[in-house]
Amino acid sequence: MSYSKIKSYAKLNLALNIVSKVNSLHKIESIISFINLHDTISIKKTKLKYHNISFYGRFSQNIYKKNTISKLLQILEKKDLLKNQKFKIKVNKQIPNKAGLGGGSMNAASILKFFIKKKIIHATKKEIIDISKSIGSDVILGLNQKSVILTSKNKLKYFSNIKKFYALVVKPNFGCSTKNIYSMVRKYDKSNLKKYDRTIFNFDKLKKMSNDLESIALSKYPKLKKIKSYLENSLNPGFVRMTGSGSAFVAYFQSKKRCERAKKRFNKKYKNYWCIASKTI
Repeated sequence: MSYSKIKSYAKLNLALNIVSKVNSLHKIESIISFINLHDTISIKKTKLKYHNISFYGRFSQNIYKKNTISKLLQILEKKDLLKNQKFKIKVNKQIPNKAGLGGGSMNAASILKFFIKKKIIHATKKEIIDISKSIGSDVILGLNQKSVILTSKNKLKYFSNIKKFYALVVKPNFGCSTKNIYSMVRKYDKSNLKKYDRTIFNFDKLKKMSNDLESIALSKYPKLKKIKSYLENSLNPGFVRMTGSGSAFVAYFQSKKRCERAKKRFNKKYKNYWCIASKTI
């Protein structure tokens, strides 16, 4: 049997507010888009007694044996949704880890979506939501990779045909632990997304927003301050913002030419840091 190939896209938090904390879990609201940076997942059934998961590519190092994909398969088996079917899965990792780009979560989401589409598993909408939450809070976002607003009540509002942005995504040679960054949250924000429509994705509106986790990451990792300062003051973007819990920062542009030019300048300044010029999808 030949492999089926699926693309697992990176997500960007265009804005992120932390509105409260309930039972050790933070309630957030966020504006999210996906970019054309992606991992490629090859998947096929196998006659082996166990699932086989392997990673290769630029960011394939330091991925634990217990990961989002193995967790997904374990949950599906526990619920007897796979009916004893085993799979061989290979992931070409092009999305960096611990960057706030949701690489691992989107991998699990993409495979779950594939299983549903190919009718390999049959599950109710509630079961799918519960499975996603059991793996990680971001997984549900990857089941429908459109621009989306996540409300503080954990509701998702999807939007199609949103105007595209160009994004220079940069990551230093270290990552941020989501758990550690969230553990340092002491302040909460008012909800800014009670009323919304597609105009919330307007470039000028997004410029006025923020990521509540950014100040924490900047205080913990001073190198990030230098990166943000360089992006803002030397590359002339529309705005600069950390995505997720970091460590990746994104400089947003409305022009592909300006984004590509900024990438060249950043590469000259920070030769050892990863960066990519991308576009929202």
